[in-house]
Amino acid sequence: MEEKDVILRLTPKPPDWSISWDALRRCGLGALLSQMSGIPQDPAYHGEGDVLTHTQMVCEALAGLDQFRKLNERKRQEVFLAALLHDIGKIRCTRLEDGRWTSPHHAAVGAAMARELLWLDYGWCGQPDWQALRETVCTLIRYHTLPLHAVYEADGARRLLKAAADGALLPDFSVELLCLLAKADILGRICGDRAELLEVVELCEVMAEEYGCLAGPRPFPSRHTAYSYFSGKLELPDYELYDAAWGEVILMCGLPGTGKDTWIASRYPSMPVVSLDAIRAELGISPEGPQKRAADEAKARSKALLRGKRPFVWNATNVSADLRRGLVELFTAYHASVRIVYLETEWEEERRRNANRAAVVPERAILRMLSKLTPPEGFEAHGVEWRCT
Repeated sequence: MEEKDVILRLTPKPPDWSISWDALRRCGLGALLSQMSGIPQDPAYHGEGDVLTHTQMVCEALAGLDQFRKLNERKRQEVFLAALLHDIGKIRCTRLEDGRWTSPHHAAVGAAMARELLWLDYGWCGQPDWQALRETVCTLIRYHTLPLHAVYEADGARRLLKAAADGALLPDFSVELLCLLAKADILGRICGDRAELLEVVELCEVMAEEYGCLAGPRPFPSRHTAYSYFSGKLELPDYELYDAAWGEVILMCGLPGTGKDTWIASRYPSMPVVSLDAIRAELGISPEGPQKRAADEAKARSKALLRGKRPFVWNATNVSADLRRGLVELFTAYHASVRIVYLETEWEEERRRNANRAAVVPERAILRMLSKLTPPEGFEAHGVEWRCT
């Protein structure tokens, strides 16, 4: 494993604000940078050439911006690392369609790749400070194309406010920092509409300021109003809705070995728990086999508790945002409030705990879950908590 802060030490700094690409290659990024070399891009938007050339130009452009230089050291580290990794998703996503190079979903894929890299190769997990650094970088990567689309999309304001909501979990993340990355992304390319694209990013900043989400999350009248707006049930974010919730469902999230059972027992010792692990053991279902039977049984037990208006804990890994969305929709359909609690621990500790479990999860399965992990975002439920255990 590389030293935790080796990449951070290579962030451009005064007085010369230079970037040592040789040092970046030596610090564990050499293979990744080599993979970016030769990945083609549409010359209409990227006349500079391949992904590595573009990435180098973006990082150099960022280092030259006054806005970047005025940031505190930590934010400079975060946005520089995001610029360095912002297009790594193109390694996996780039393909030729109708004679043109395209890279659909490269931002989301790149965020997942960056998370794996920082988690496994640099140990940025299990401690609040490293977790926040990692996820600020990953969130910037995930949303780095948003400033170019939010202004003109029909649902652009909602998307912008949803992204800004992550600032409640990540104090360094903001739409303002995201727009800085977008400016560098534009300056680091050769295209005929660079000036127009920079104007779009400036319009996005104005839009975010008008909606009260440029420097941080927009304040809402209530948690229920915020969730209703983010989930599309409310059109105007300032309109306060009556909250008919009778109680709260706790939705756990985290890789195997993060201590979910222990945390639940300490925080909610008397609350009913719907546990997929317990149901699998009860029904004799392998964790690596088909899970429909276990999931159906868990939902049936949940619905019985929801009909009885009884708060409970849903205990499973829930690493996928799509899976969490479906569960939150189920619980809120019965007028429950939902709090998502995400746990993570250091990688070696996680492996140790998993080895001591009664039902050990194969490490290959945990790594597969990590590749799919998206920690819950601020807009996903009425409340979202991240904890290191």
